[in-house]
Amino acid sequence: MVRIQFAIDLHYELNYSGADFVFNIHAAQTASQAIVSEKLLISQPATPNIQTDPLTHSRFLRLNAAPGPLHLSYSATLDIDHHVANPDTIGETPVAELPLSVLTYIYPSRYCQSDRLAMLAISEFGALPKGYRRVEAIQAWVRRTVTFRGASSSSTTSAIDTLTDRVGVCRDFAHLMIAICRALNIPARFTTGIDFGADPALGPTDFHAYVEVYLDQRWYIFDPSGTAIPMGFIRIGTGRDAADVSFATIFGGAVSPPPLISVMALTEPGQAWETPRHRPEALSTDAMVDSGRPTI
Repeated sequence: MVRIQFAIDLHYELNYSGADFVFNIHAAQTASQAIVSEKLLISQPATPNIQTDPLTHSRFLRLNAAPGPLHLSYSATLDIDHHVANPDTIGETPVAELPLSVLTYIYPSRYCQSDRLAMLAISEFGALPKGYRRVEAIQAWVRRTVTFRGASSSSTTSAIDTLTDRVGVCRDFAHLMIAICRALNIPARFTTGIDFGADPALGPTDFHAYVEVYLDQRWYIFDPSGTAIPMGFIRIGTGRDAADVSFATIFGGAVSPPPLISVMALTEPGQAWETPRHRPEALSTDAMVDSGRPTI
């Protein structure tokens, strides 16, 4: 088990008409990720409306803000209990046996045009034995093919764009890996957290995009950019791609500086809290999903 503490500070200046916001910055509460404590502060006297997606457990904060400055601060302490497995024992799940809740993650989506990558996927990975190791090979290929470079893409960059440009940030690595997995009928989804353990040379602590792939009735964690430590990832948002889990969607006129984010792992003598580290095993923070009703 790991205990993670993090904080997010967002600042906005709203024009004369104000704005409506949909934030996705709250930690998800799942069977494997327990919220020990959390605090939300909003500078304006606005009433927050927090709603939870029943399938992904993503939590969305809806807020109507008045003109002028808006400061939003969220902090939380979490306990994360990982399922750890031997990669060599993890196989792929045939499409006919996928739970209904998983099916949506084998289809193309806005940023993951898997239907256009079928020939590439089959050529590069079609002959490999099916299972965790094949997905690992996809991850390794994406890391070799794409160079991490800050501010090298935009909010409209798709998997096809990243494949063409061969540069990107974490969300671009994630979109490309997801698209290739789906092209091979392997369910894959986009997950957001914070880049725990990232090299400070890459810039200030930031939101992080990683991938979860459905194998043998579980969603397993993959970090195609390789810039952070998966054992220290918190789960914030889960969706088909970045369009589903933007940390802030703004309806109205607003300007803002980059978010201020901090994250740290807590340790204490006598507690069973581990320091996150790179591990060779397969990691999951989801409960098993059977062929009937899904659980997360």
